[in-house]
Amino acid sequence: MQFMPFVIDRHYAHRCPSVSMAFGLFIGPDLEGVITYGTPASAPLRSGLCGPEYAGKVLELNRLCLKANVKNDASWLVSASLRLMARDAIIVSFADKSQAHTGTVYQAANFLYCGLSANRTDWKIRGLEHLHGQTVADEFRGSENRAALMREKYGSDFYLAPRSRKHRYVMMTGTRAFRRCALSALRYPVEPYPSRS
Repeated sequence: MQFMPFVIDRHYAHRCPSVSMAFGLFIGPDLEGVITYGTPASAPLRSGLCGPEYAGKVLELNRLCLKANVKNDASWLVSASLRLMARDAIIVSFADKSQAHTGTVYQAANFLYCGLSANRTDWKIRGLEHLHGQTVADEFRGSENRAALMREKYGSDFYLAPRSRKHRYVMMTGTRAFRRCALSALRYPVEPYPSRS
């Protein structure tokens, strides 16, 4: 995972996601970009895209970082990584509205646009805001009334914060038969691409 310092330093989240595959963009010997794919942390997302029978095929494109944002490098890296992946998969990725992202790179790579994520709140702990809300919530996984346990442990440092809505993009890869079946099972309507304005 020698590429992770590159990702953590450059990506606005500044944390390491779950990574199953990573691809690099090299210019000569220099690493200029990294793209990573991993299993989404959210089980409802995995089964919600195309149904529980496809949950094991879902991967999230969870990081895309470039040293210099040269025109077309990002879309080239996305497209090249999908070709190199060469497997039946349902790829989901999100463009964060709070970062003024609309997903232009996914549009250039012909992803399907499936609307905005739902309004949600994240569990947060003051001083540990770098932790993902799911990581915080998992501390008392399996316990009844986890929120009460969090309040008991962290007091007023435990709080709820609204999560910014994200643009959802989906791509089916692999054999033509798999792509056709996965597309017919897609549970979200395909919508027109959002514009930057």
